[in-house]
Amino acid sequence: MTHILAIDQGTTSSRAILFDGNMAVTATAQEEFPQHFPRSGWVEHDPGDLWSTTAGTCRAVIEKAGLRPDDITAIGITNQRETTLVWDAKTGQPVYNAIVWQDRRTADFCRELRDRGDDKIITERTGLLADPYFSGTKLKWILDNVDGARDRAQAGELLFGTVDSYLIWKLTGGARHVTDATNAARTMLYDIHKGRWSTTICKMFDIPVEMLPEVKDCAADFGMTRPDLFGREIPILGVAGDQQAATIGQACFQPGMMKSTYGTGCFALLNTGGTAVTSTNRLLTTIAYQLDGKPTYALEGSIFVAGAVVQWLRDGLKMIREASETQGLAEQADPHQNVVLVPAFVGLGAPYWNAECRGAIYGLTRNSGPAELARAALESVGYQTRDLLEAMQADWAAQGQSGEIATLRVDGGMSASDWAMQFLSDVIGASVDRPDVLETTALGAAWLAGQRAGIYPDMEGFAREWALDRRFEMQMDAATRDEKYGAWKRAVNATLQF
Repeated sequence: MTHILAIDQGTTSSRAILFDGNMAVTATAQEEFPQHFPRSGWVEHDPGDLWSTTAGTCRAVIEKAGLRPDDITAIGITNQRETTLVWDAKTGQPVYNAIVWQDRRTADFCRELRDRGDDKIITERTGLLADPYFSGTKLKWILDNVDGARDRAQAGELLFGTVDSYLIWKLTGGARHVTDATNAARTMLYDIHKGRWSTTICKMFDIPVEMLPEVKDCAADFGMTRPDLFGREIPILGVAGDQQAATIGQACFQPGMMKSTYGTGCFALLNTGGTAVTSTNRLLTTIAYQLDGKPTYALEGSIFVAGAVVQWLRDGLKMIREASETQGLAEQADPHQNVVLVPAFVGLGAPYWNAECRGAIYGLTRNSGPAELARAALESVGYQTRDLLEAMQADWAAQGQSGEIATLRVDGGMSASDWAMQFLSDVIGASVDRPDVLETTALGAAWLAGQRAGIYPDMEGFAREWALDRRFEMQMDAATRDEKYGAWKRAVNATLQF
């Protein structure tokens, strides 16, 4: 048994990646699935799609690599966070579609929480803000709006889970209803300081605690797969939400280390060690990872739309056929135009947390075209990242630490764009390090399972093996940087006031 199977269940696709005994990628398989938008601001997935694409890619990658079931030592899972599922405890039948993390349908309820002052309790115990982003209000919506759901939940007939819980339940044939601390920390129902579900918040939301999964370390025994799925039972030994898995995969194990992942959204995490830093800049306090019962905390800033803005150029405007075309277009853009795109398609995340505002474009001229829009789309990700870093620097400095961010480790699909990463370095005024292995999210999940199984090195050994692909150094002068970022801030302020 020499390989680890990493499941990376994301927002737009499910992937399976095989890592060998040296933590090198052996093979990958990927399958996209439909997104459902029942109303403006609503985003759903069919749970059947999440399961079928996960199981299908797992089988496909094993076949592609020419491996036998006995070659797979263990499974690690990483997943889109906050996405909410409720299913029948006996049959596994979902009572409603999965409500995706991007979904904003509970904005009114979150406003009520803030008006009542209940948001203070939520932030104090969970480290989160009263925002539709998180799972708790989505779960409440399902119980409130699906016929009979609340009565069935109170009778013990229904189970709640984030995507990891649902997949583990399916993989184990309903034998295990579990999650890990990083996913639990994103539900708005978990006390990250006491390490348990908050009965106070569950009562506030009228959610039966009994329907919540057991919370485990990131590296733990999560159960065995059904033997009929892959030809034998395989242990599931590692689980972490996608952004925490990327933090692990980037070997950001020391306080002060920072990574930013560019997928559908963008998520920056700053390791704060054993201290749960309370943000005064509307960032999230969360669990970076939990091993041997000990949580390591992080400050997190979340951008709702990063790679999704490129998908919009492709699928919405039909401006490009492939995401990779944006780099060539950006290079052709008129340098004398300063088109600014604020991609608030589902509101703005940190540090603004405005669920109601929507996207806008500023600075258009008669000569503005696809090249200028492509450049503005890529630049918007850099600007939003700077927003996060400035907030993190302030919070970290308030703890008596150095507020300077010398280097940012990056990963995710958009990090493959040299143009986007060079602009990122320019606009944040710091070095940007892209690792040799871009599959950091899957690698993090694989390492959790592999070190638990005893075939991968410990934390220190893993950190030593982290390898750099390329370092981007800032080339933009300070005056240009400040001018461009100033235009971004004005655009955001106008968008928030619209």
